Amino acid sequence: MTEALILSTKEEAVATLTINNPPKNVLTIAVMDALEKAVDEVAQDDTVKAVVISGSGPLFVAGADIKVIASIQTSKDGEMLARQGQALFNKIEQMQKVVIAAINGYCLGGGMELAMACHLRIAGDRARMGQPEINLGIIPGFGGTQRLPRIVGQAKAIELILSGDMINAEEAKRIGLVNKVVPEGEVLKQATGLAKKLAAKSKCTIQATLKAIEEGMNEPLSIGLGREAELFGEICQTEDMKEGVKAFLEKRQPKFQDR
Repeated sequence: MTEALILSTKEEAVATLTINNPPKNVLTIAVMDALEKAVDEVAQDDTVKAVVISGSGPLFVAGADIKVIASIQTSKDGEMLARQGQALFNKIEQMQKVVIAAINGYCLGGGMELAMACHLRIAGDRARMGQPEINLGIIPGFGGTQRLPRIVGQAKAIELILSGDMINAEEAKRIGLVNKVVPEGEVLKQATGLAKKLAAKSKCTIQATLKAIEEGMNEPLSIGLGREAELFGEICQTEDMKEGVKAFLEKRQPKFQDR
């Protein structure tokens, strides 16, 4: 029996989705379809509050399927492939649950675009990241030209995309591409630990925070502030807000009920 392309597990309120396409966890069409199905399932699971995405074996994802790219015959075919990848990664970015990329080894091309669609990124100290598409005579198509400059700034993004160079984990942290660098063997453990910590917070507040940031990022500051105020008002009507304030005043840990 063929092993699943996406291994899905759940512990407490944390779901872990592991891309399982050895040896390089390449993003084939089948892998992307399986990942989309798994993402849809955890998005609809009310018991899941945080998600970790990782790769099986010693690396995260080495890139998209070069065989599929080589088979492209028309500009329409290329556009359709790019839009499929973008739609999947948009789902991950827009999920109202915290999504953390646990990055081991190589994280390149489509793999880096997947990692950038996650809300947080934890990398092993031997990780290597990059957008090497230019070396194939193409550009990133799954969101790399849009998310990378938003994360690291325009000039650095242009440098990384046009050079196709890989950077190590420490450089990725220095430029803000990853949140934290940990020993190689502890990436999944650290990512899961962070996911559990965040999952202990109020789901209402997590969702409002992600909405405020996502909806405000591409709007003028005044509109973003207006949306923040609206969401703040909504949160002030939740039971979790009342519990959080009461727990603070009583000098104890809050017991959120996600409502």
